[in-house]
Amino acid sequence: MLTASSAAARVDRLPITRAHKIALVTLAFVFLFEFGDLNTFAYVAPALVKHLAFSVQDVATVTSAAFLGMAIGAIFGGRISDLIGRKRALLFSTLMFSTFSLVNAAGINVPTFFLFRFLTGVGLSAMVVAATTYISEVMPGARRGRMQAAVMAVGLAGIPAMSFSARGIVPLGHDTWRWVFVLGSLALLAVPALLVLPESPRWLVHRNRLDAAEASLARLEAGAGQLPPLAAVPERTTPAGSAGASSYRALFTGKTGRTTLFLAVVWIFQTLGFYGFVAWVPTLLAQHGFSVAESLGFSALTTIGAVPGALLAWPVTDRFGRKLPIVVVSLATAASGLAYGLTFNPVAIVVFGFCVNLLIQTFATLLYTYSPELFPTALRNAGHGLVYGTGRLANIFGPMIVAAIFSSFGYQAVFVYIAACWLIVAVAVAVFGPRTGRRPLEEVSEEGVRLPGSAAAVRTESSPA
Repeated sequence: MLTASSAAARVDRLPITRAHKIALVTLAFVFLFEFGDLNTFAYVAPALVKHLAFSVQDVATVTSAAFLGMAIGAIFGGRISDLIGRKRALLFSTLMFSTFSLVNAAGINVPTFFLFRFLTGVGLSAMVVAATTYISEVMPGARRGRMQAAVMAVGLAGIPAMSFSARGIVPLGHDTWRWVFVLGSLALLAVPALLVLPESPRWLVHRNRLDAAEASLARLEAGAGQLPPLAAVPERTTPAGSAGASSYRALFTGKTGRTTLFLAVVWIFQTLGFYGFVAWVPTLLAQHGFSVAESLGFSALTTIGAVPGALLAWPVTDRFGRKLPIVVVSLATAASGLAYGLTFNPVAIVVFGFCVNLLIQTFATLLYTYSPELFPTALRNAGHGLVYGTGRLANIFGPMIVAAIFSSFGYQAVFVYIAACWLIVAVAVAVFGPRTGRRPLEEVSEEGVRLPGSAAAVRTESSPA
């Protein structure tokens, strides 16, 4: 009989097959517009300040509304995905964020943008959580980090693409900024491909849908050629259908509770640091004396670092695991962000901005792989969604913090704050983070996050990857 461990072993022994490639291309296309849409308001904001008389506080309010939506979308969307499946969650969330991205083009004032960005945010985060969990569960264990990097690299091209599009479109006229939101809705073109993706075999086994799981495995194995025999593996997971397997309360107790707390801290401070930079640089530059065209031009040039940033994760994520690269990249991001804030030379702004955009996307690629790995299958999307959503929830206050720091202490103080956020992330992962590279998801989630100095922690730190 098919079990959770045997299904996992069959997935992990696979090469990258045609079904994997179709899933990767489809998700990369969706991420292309997800990442593009995520930053549309930042690129449109200077035009709204100019043409619709938005204040810096208005920009902060609307940005906060988007993050409130992201928090709700991640937390509830993650739980819903554990109940209805990864595939359907991907489909519904893509439909939602794409549709409301299009509706953003009709915004006329702060209240309408507040509502539209909130609803777009719900769909954006629900999609990200479902997609990253899907990749973790469907891709072979030895390659899941690189496959996430590949999807992210393509998807992150949406950031410079949207940035340069905004740079060309926004200055053309009074209402041309509306077309930037229209571009963010083109993920709707991926809906037919999402309909035919195979469901996660791990999720199907957990739901005791063994025939469907077998069919999904057969689709993934098709064209794989001669496969090595399955090694004998112990059944680690809680049996499907048991009360403890999917109780939401388990996210707050025991080993899983420690995982939730650890990842919540990481997601909160990386989100504050990430969006403190990405979402505010165009507006801060404009407020500091650069023209709207100049600020958008600088921002567009720096976002070129996004795609190589994700590709930088490719050679390290499965070789060195996630923990060590996350710590190193967090420290480098803090240093680059601080250097960015201390210079007003246009060339230095572009260079250090490029470095920050490169590094934060390397980090994002690693964390999107790392976060779902630490939760058990029954709660993987709920847990991943909860911590991801907690970060988004915290960033409701992030724009207000940036606005307050800028108003009280000036431009450079904002970047000291951003650097401090990344230092906290580095310390948290260095002290508490387990290693996950090339290890079965079931083994990683069973071990959980351990306190420093415990026997399990020492054993984990001494193990490869």
